[in-house]
Amino acid sequence: MREHGGAEPVTAEPSGESPDGSAGHVAEIGRKAGRGLGWSLLGTLATRAGSFVMGLALARLLSPADFGVYAVALAATQLVMVVKDIGVMAAVVQWRGRLEEVAPTATTLAMISAVTLYGVFWVGAPYFSRLAGSEEAVPVVRLLTAVILIEAVTAVRTAALLRGFQVAKTSRAVLAGFAVNAPVAIALAAHGAGPSSFAWGQVAGAVVTGVSMLGYARLPWRMAFDRRTAARLLRFGVPSAAGMALEAALLNVGYVIVGANMGPTWTGLYLMAFNVSSWVPGLVGTAVRSVSISGFSRLAERDPDALSVGVQRSVPILVAAVLPLAVLMGVLARPLIRFLYGDAWIPSAEVLRFLAVLMVARMLTSFALDILNGQGATRSTVWMNLGHAAALVPAVIVGTRLDGIRGAAVGQAAAALVVALPLAALAVRRAGVRLAPMLAALARPLGGAALALGVTLAVAALAGESPLPQLVLGGGAGVLVYALAVVPMERLKTVSRTVLRVADRRGGS
Repeated sequence: MREHGGAEPVTAEPSGESPDGSAGHVAEIGRKAGRGLGWSLLGTLATRAGSFVMGLALARLLSPADFGVYAVALAATQLVMVVKDIGVMAAVVQWRGRLEEVAPTATTLAMISAVTLYGVFWVGAPYFSRLAGSEEAVPVVRLLTAVILIEAVTAVRTAALLRGFQVAKTSRAVLAGFAVNAPVAIALAAHGAGPSSFAWGQVAGAVVTGVSMLGYARLPWRMAFDRRTAARLLRFGVPSAAGMALEAALLNVGYVIVGANMGPTWTGLYLMAFNVSSWVPGLVGTAVRSVSISGFSRLAERDPDALSVGVQRSVPILVAAVLPLAVLMGVLARPLIRFLYGDAWIPSAEVLRFLAVLMVARMLTSFALDILNGQGATRSTVWMNLGHAAALVPAVIVGTRLDGIRGAAVGQAAAALVVALPLAALAVRRAGVRLAPMLAALARPLGGAALALGVTLAVAALAGESPLPQLVLGGGAGVLVYALAVVPMERLKTVSRTVLRVADRRGGS
């Protein structure tokens, strides 16, 4: 049975297309999404590279306890960020109709929701911080969650850009914000601001990004209220926001449980490992999500076959891109943490080994949520995440009490693999997407990952105790083996010929 949100589908007019029309429609949407994905990857890569450098600086300016306080505020902020507009932004992206008819009402709903939610978190910050075992996080929670007020102003404008695959503009806006965020955070940390340096950097960056979004969207900023339009938006948006809120809560529940049981220092070590495991979801996942809901929505407008074909093509590519990175991150966790952040952060390495497994599951379940939102099956996202939560919370609590932060990571990874992934597959199938045709395409990446795992372990062991040789030699060998196993030989030959031609031209000049 397929579910649909409040946004009403547009009936396609007869076009006299051949049975291959679905594939042609997929290709057209794919080209638009591909251009958007390219810009999103470029912008996200630049932002993540900057975040990486900022993280290196802050890890040497701040203590693990400071990171632990920030982790509590981050958990609160990531929760409110996804529900700040009660799903209005996602509903506008998915809206089947003219943007102008929905924008004023959507803006009103987003503003009311954000202001109300911020008031709740301002009052509740002491209770939330106490629950997470870090009462000193109260002012940081209140400051960092203020970002939702800024983003509420721009939510509908950002949705308009994403709806039209104008990702180049959203990427430039995000980059402009980060260009302010990093210097502010590092300067404040250097002058002793502690965990508040993170928050002030984020707020300053959000202001710049917001102003840029308003300028790029060129959509008049007007508030109004139409009851029928609001009802349609909320029928889609509220379940979508609930599903995404649960997703955010599931990602951040580890901080709260570790903090409540072990205190800010261990929470900071856990946050460091989680941040490293989030490099790939942050880079690839953020870029994909900027176009996936729009792309799946446009495919779902056509027919279920077009959506199924799009999913069958995209999931194997996503898996093939993520698996080798997860293998290298898990095997080389200790030398990676030691080389980048120093010996003080080595306890994070044991956590990272298991969070690398969680990373793959996160990518796939997030992709499933985008498919469901694009198709309109927003209620399924809620049930999917509720089932995951029912397994995750006790698993992390038990894991933390048995084995500290490593046990918490084991609990998160196990719940994702055993419960979240099967529920995601079931929900996507019930939404009308055929998954069986893509199973054969997953065999090669899985086999390549197994080979890369063995080779990386062996080469890293032979490389000695120094972290840099382990990373370079072990990582390089693992990537090479994976590429040889997964990339078709014809494509490898094409790449080799291209490289040789470029080398010949340079040698001739």
